[in-house]
Amino acid sequence: MERRSLLFQLVRRDFEQRFVGSAVGWIWALINPLVLLLSWVFVFQFLLQAKPPAGEKHFSLFVFAGMLPWLLFSETVQRAAPSILEQANLITKTVFPSEIIPVSVFLSTLIGHFLALLLMIAAAGAWDHQISLFLLLLPLYTLAVGLFSVGVAWIVASLHVFLRDTAQVLSVILTFWFWATPILVDETRFRRVQFLLYANPLYYVVRSYRAILLHSAMPSLADLAVALAFGAASFCIGGLFFRYMKRGFADVL
Repeated sequence: MERRSLLFQLVRRDFEQRFVGSAVGWIWALINPLVLLLSWVFVFQFLLQAKPPAGEKHFSLFVFAGMLPWLLFSETVQRAAPSILEQANLITKTVFPSEIIPVSVFLSTLIGHFLALLLMIAAAGAWDHQISLFLLLLPLYTLAVGLFSVGVAWIVASLHVFLRDTAQVLSVILTFWFWATPILVDETRFRRVQFLLYANPLYYVVRSYRAILLHSAMPSLADLAVALAFGAASFCIGGLFFRYMKRGFADVL
């Protein structure tokens, strides 16, 4: 119960530090993804004359649906990387369960994801005049992203304590990872490098998000199984790695 209370306090403080006191507050959680969406749509659809993939009606919704799980993952791991250093005073001065810090980063990011998801559902409903019952399955895919994100976050957060270049290296890796995920282009464009898709946990979630949000269709249960398997493996490996590395936190911090 004490850890739950600590986790709640960390999530609330993180969310308040990011948004409370600004002119528009939590609306920034929507502004940032919308600005990204508009810039990508402008470049690809209007400048490069990219057409919506076969079976898709709206290029902007196609991109937005793919963005959502990616931004949840990438923002979590990027913000989690320096999180242990940022909370060093808690770790060195008290008996503090440091493993909940990256978890709190994910939960805080999840709030913004939920707001953007509501906007996506409203836009899809307004344009296509339908709301799918399969939306009830979305939390399962969000759970898969969460498990995977927290596992990776534990690894990068603990590495950053000892290797201060970790956040910069992570930024480079995420740039390549983004382009290896079918967000701006259809998965058929990856015919020559399909192995990149099959080895990418985000691919299965992006495809399922689009099936639910854009087509009101039942997503592949095989995709869900693979996404959850990646998530569980990342969560376990990241947890063990963090537990091993945290022994030296006090000496370095």
